[in-house]
Amino acid sequence: MSGLEHFGKLLIVIGLVIILIGAFFLLSGKISWIGKLPGDILIQKKNFTFYFPLATSIIISIILSLLIWLFSRR
Repeated sequence: MSGLEHFGKLLIVIGLVIILIGAFFLLSGKISWIGKLPGDILIQKKNFTFYFPLATSIIISIILSLLIWLFSRR
């Protein structure tokens, strides 16, 4: 493959990633369970709120890892 073919494939992958991120932001309001899973940590005090979406981060990491694995296979 020439350098231009690799560059073309890279642009296509980057475009697909941008589309997926945009779709995620559009649909995030309709998917109410994202950020509210049982493993997410929420601590609220009087003047302090700490939120760490642990379970949500793990699920997103697994999904992204699977997608990267699928696209990197030849």
